[in-house]
Amino acid sequence: MKKVLVTGATGFVGHYVVKELLRYGYTVIASSANEQKATKTSWFDKVTYISFDLEQFNQTINYYHFFKQPDLMIHLAWEGLPNYKSSFHLEQNLPRHLNLLTNLIKNGLTDLTVTGTCLEYGMQEGSLKEDMPALPSIPYAVAKNELRKSLEALKQQHSFSFKWVRLFYMYGEGQNPNSLLSQLDKAIDDNEEVFNMSGGEQTRDYLPVEKVAEYIVRISVQNKVTEIINCSSGQPITIKQFVKNYLQKVNKEISFHFGYYPYTDYEPMHFLGNNDKLKMILNNE
Repeated sequence: MKKVLVTGATGFVGHYVVKELLRYGYTVIASSANEQKATKTSWFDKVTYISFDLEQFNQTINYYHFFKQPDLMIHLAWEGLPNYKSSFHLEQNLPRHLNLLTNLIKNGLTDLTVTGTCLEYGMQEGSLKEDMPALPSIPYAVAKNELRKSLEALKQQHSFSFKWVRLFYMYGEGQNPNSLLSQLDKAIDDNEEVFNMSGGEQTRDYLPVEKVAEYIVRISVQNKVTEIINCSSGQPITIKQFVKNYLQKVNKEISFHFGYYPYTDYEPMHFLGNNDKLKMILNNE
């Protein structure tokens, strides 16, 4: 069975990806910068855990050996979220992550999956397909896109399988406290009468984080479909309907003040991820 390295293992998505890999029976090498957080997870005693902080990157170290020569790497780590507009992503994250992944590939890694973002598509609307041009407009998305392009260029010099998973919107237990549903849950718990939000008319593509983790694993462990792959439902829903459905699911009530916050200036009003490539993977297994 393949030995799989997961970076960002204690993050929102990483935690579920590790659990999913273990469910499939893979040998997991989990890595993050927060070992204390890792020790509190349900999977800590079932993996080989290697603490690593990208700030400590040292070019003289062979990280392929450092991480126990994995057969496959799923790179989920990325610092500084959800501050999407910070120059930190370009000035610090991009070179750090590119240096680490280049080091691993040059020293023997032959199978790499990295998560990107739907924000790489920029302000394009409608059904977003992987062959559309990337038009990122904010530092986080620009940095991710530049990382992808650099890794694609690296394939000209080194032979490795490369999958770039563009994540859309997700929700579930453990998500960032600044996320929509986390703030809604807090408002309900605090017995607030009204929840302030945007107009809610924008349409998005949502998946539960458990399904996102399943798709990331299924994309990663195959090599028939590679390069950019949307991790999406292909089913659009308005934010307004999404929060109303959530309230019904948890059997709670609260009034909404739609239009309290302006719409973001870096997301189009209406878009979803075309998931034909993802379905090819799921149907071919």
